[in-house]
Amino acid sequence: MMLPLLPTVHCDTQANSSFTGSALKTVRNAVSTPENELRRWRRVFDANAKVVVNGEKYLDPENFVNAIAPRGDLSKIGRAQFAILFRVADTSRRGLVSWDDFTVFETMLKRPDADYWIAFQYFDVDNSGTISLDEFKNVFTANVNSSAIPFDFECDWVKLYLGKKNGTRVLGYNEFTQLMKGLQGERVRQAFQYLDANQDGFIKPDQFKQIILEIAGHKLSDAVVERLPTLCTLTPGGRISYSEVVAFHNVVREMDMVERIIREATAKSKDGRIDQSDFLNHASISSRYSLFTPMEASIIFHFAGRGSAEKRLALVDFAQLLDPRWKAPHEETEVKSVSAQMSFLNGFLQSVYNFAQGGIAGAFGATIVYPIDMGVMQNQRSTVVGQMLYKNSFDCARKIFRNEGFIGFYRGLGPQLIGVAPEKAIKLTVNDFVRQRAMDPETGRIKLIWELIAGGTAGGCQVVFTNPLEIVKIRLQVQGETARVEGAAPKGAVHIVRQLGILGLYRGASACLLRDIPFSAIYFPTYSHLKKDIFHEGYNGKQLSFLETLGSAAIAGMPAAYLTTPADVVKTRLQVEARKGQSHYKGLADAFVKIYREEGFKALFKGGPARVVRSSPQFGFTLLAYEYLHKYPWEEKPPQVQTALTSRQDDISRIRARNALKILLDVHGDFGRRAARFTPPFVPSVSEQA
Repeated sequence: MMLPLLPTVHCDTQANSSFTGSALKTVRNAVSTPENELRRWRRVFDANAKVVVNGEKYLDPENFVNAIAPRGDLSKIGRAQFAILFRVADTSRRGLVSWDDFTVFETMLKRPDADYWIAFQYFDVDNSGTISLDEFKNVFTANVNSSAIPFDFECDWVKLYLGKKNGTRVLGYNEFTQLMKGLQGERVRQAFQYLDANQDGFIKPDQFKQIILEIAGHKLSDAVVERLPTLCTLTPGGRISYSEVVAFHNVVREMDMVERIIREATAKSKDGRIDQSDFLNHASISSRYSLFTPMEASIIFHFAGRGSAEKRLALVDFAQLLDPRWKAPHEETEVKSVSAQMSFLNGFLQSVYNFAQGGIAGAFGATIVYPIDMGVMQNQRSTVVGQMLYKNSFDCARKIFRNEGFIGFYRGLGPQLIGVAPEKAIKLTVNDFVRQRAMDPETGRIKLIWELIAGGTAGGCQVVFTNPLEIVKIRLQVQGETARVEGAAPKGAVHIVRQLGILGLYRGASACLLRDIPFSAIYFPTYSHLKKDIFHEGYNGKQLSFLETLGSAAIAGMPAAYLTTPADVVKTRLQVEARKGQSHYKGLADAFVKIYREEGFKALFKGGPARVVRSSPQFGFTLLAYEYLHKYPWEEKPPQVQTALTSRQDDISRIRARNALKILLDVHGDFGRRAARFTPPFVPSVSEQA
């Protein structure tokens, strides 16, 4: 039997030519479906089709739901309600969906109006392409519980769409979409009028809860549902007015826009929190006209603030209103007490884990950029005749390659890798430790002063490893070219360590502190704000790409490296052994003064560009590696608010399947549950009966 690939003819179709054109367009769209999409559909179909008839596979209702229902969906739509879509896909009315049926159904879900199209197909019982009052009424009542608040199908609102004389007018597809768009508002009006026995414009809190559960219960979390009666506390009297019911309904209906405004407003807020004024102000600049009234804003903050609508709230506070599957923290797990007892151990193990990650990331970054680490440039002394070994960084690289070969660019790498692992590990671990302790647990924000303190503390702690490492590295680098000029044999790292001794390894430590503390205090806050403010990490669940992470880390290193060059120049001079004819420095202040007097102000920034060229990519690759290592398997982040708006699912078809139910569920939150057990769901048309 040939399956009906052609669309239903509607009463508002202009002519046969337009019908033919629409039919051909539908067929072309189905035929021209990308091959990779067809393969994906086929894989899903074959994985779920368990019924075989005459050698062909079919989907029964249960397996059809398995094939299309989103997994881990962030909503409260019951699996039984997805069976509604089976009734639309099963065009042959045999209780099975073939591969051809499935491809046509998936293609139909790609329509931009799939939600209205599905609803129209569901209400069009006789496949006539139109919907009469009887069809509308019968399908409505068959899918809604008998205990639901009654709906008056003879009201003036329905007659405006279907006419005043029963059976004299029917709805085409376009007219039907407009009726469905306004249906929920009419249901709210009728439900309030039905429950307002005294006709005084007020209903009881439990009656309000009944109305909302019927029209929007699937859109609200259990926590909000339980608190629905508390809406009566917004105004004196202990009852709820029609205005408040309509306001709440408008909030639920525009929940996607509410979420977008809240996310944008909290992201732009300095402290990550907003109040009602912030919400209304951001709403007004986000649209041409005002979207929400003060009463609607009060309702939003009432439920998000759990009865306290005046305080400033973070995004996580709105989660119970935005996420239908939100659970209170004590309900999500029953092992919190065990976790609390192990919190100290977990913290210690996490610090050890971060330390190891920092070491690996540091070694990775140092290896990549080591060839451009031209520390010798900063040691040149222009006041001693014959000591201008290099004209610039390029001349330095050329002479090292000529005199020492390629291996000269990696002279001293061994001690560097031995020292850089604990150096970067302690810097990254301390910075993370301080930031986590200073971070607002609800917003994930940290004040700028604490960002500076975290970075500075990390920089100060790393000097324990940095100073011995760099004094050995610099002497190894310097002696390579100098030995070539003077004819002396270069000495190894062990000889340098023995020569200096323990105290000698910390020569120039004060200058090292003067360099590393401001460097880290500049670098880490800059890196954090580049990710958040420039690349918008975390906005609507965004995760930075490889290049965005690398760019943030590399750019942050530029100002940090250049602005701390004077301290690095002084540190280098203090750590390098002075030869005959060179100035000797007594300490930090003496070195600054002598360099300035003998060589001028520019000498303090000698090698500054080289430091930028070295530090920028080094920290770029180091932080890149650290970020990726830090994601698995122990990643700790501030609380995230995951909703259908921010969810990222691989299979777009499952998302479309959920969205296709939106219009039908707006009729009633339990739409389809009552009729789920009945198959086939449609009444055969006259032609089929014949």
